[in-house]
Amino acid sequence: MSEFDGGVKFVHFGLTCGPVCSGITSHSQRETTLKPWSRWEASGRTALHESIMIAVTAMIFSLGWSTDARAKMCDAAFYEKLRSAPDGKDDRINVDCDLQLRPDDVITRKLVFAGEAASGVSLDCQGATLGSSKMKYSVGAPTVLVRSQKLPGDSGWSVPRDIRITNCKIVGNIRLTGLGPNGEAEDVRKSSLTRDHTANAQRNAPSGIELTNISVEAVGTIPLYFGPGVTKSSLTNSTIRGKSAKTVIYLDAESAENVISGNRFSIKADREMIAVDGSARNVISGNVFRNPTKGGIFVYRNCGEGGTIRHQEPRSNRIIDNRFVYRSSIVAYPAIWLNHRDVGKWYCKVDPRYPFGSSLDPRDRAVDNVLAGNRFEGAISPMVLNTERK
Repeated sequence: MSEFDGGVKFVHFGLTCGPVCSGITSHSQRETTLKPWSRWEASGRTALHESIMIAVTAMIFSLGWSTDARAKMCDAAFYEKLRSAPDGKDDRINVDCDLQLRPDDVITRKLVFAGEAASGVSLDCQGATLGSSKMKYSVGAPTVLVRSQKLPGDSGWSVPRDIRITNCKIVGNIRLTGLGPNGEAEDVRKSSLTRDHTANAQRNAPSGIELTNISVEAVGTIPLYFGPGVTKSSLTNSTIRGKSAKTVIYLDAESAENVISGNRFSIKADREMIAVDGSARNVISGNVFRNPTKGGIFVYRNCGEGGTIRHQEPRSNRIIDNRFVYRSSIVAYPAIWLNHRDVGKWYCKVDPRYPFGSSLDPRDRAVDNVLAGNRFEGAISPMVLNTERK
């Protein structure tokens, strides 16, 4: 096995090639197997049709990830405050009740679903708009924020679970966060210095957050961010437009078992569309990416960026039945790039004080992932690339 084989076999039109497979106008990725077989392949299941995949996803969420949590309906006073103009600089409003908007509503307050009090809440916009192009958005102040709350002292975290947000037009961005707003937050960094960091991050991050039939108009910030430890959450049957100075969706370290399925991406991004950074066992299926010239789906693991050790390897992800359509250019970054950060990791090093995760092995370790049924239309650049470092 050569240094570039990486235990990967790509089959296109019956031809076997290495990890670099040239894109051919309107061609399909018939089969890609990455050994050893993932648990999905071991069970005999292969790529599913988009509609079946979405149905299966919906069943998983409804049967496997729900709880008995039920929220009360929001009262008239809450609706009045929600629809009113923000008073002063603080334009946030905490949501801990079921909310149904009118189709003509335009909400100019930022919605926060915080802690266990928000568990079981549902928001049905019925076509209403959240946010405005005149509002300012950032990592700390997104249009919609689902976050865990740190309890006083060392008593742990209050975690939101099983929240459903549907039928919304969202201007700005959505963030799901646990131990901190990003992978370099202080509580994330401190947790990463312990062996059970992955379990700790997942235990204290939002879980079961469903985003369905939403339309996001990005205005520069990352439209959708899954923070460290976020699990069993989804974006389905939705559209993302506008522009992003970075990625479109970011699955951060220690997140897992999330679903991105049946969505349409028509957005100008300065980086790859979806970053799978130390995130595992996710399903990315049945999506359409239009002109992903800066990259489609990149799977990798940052090592010690920001002083945070990344523990989880980006493995056992399923990237299936996606369509990558190129009309603005025939030359582009790869549609799917495994072990993207194994190229030029100048800030990585082994630290004997912490013999685990990326501190023990700074390689990406994007292995045991399944790629199948993906289609690439209109580009001549290599569409699938694996730069695994042995």
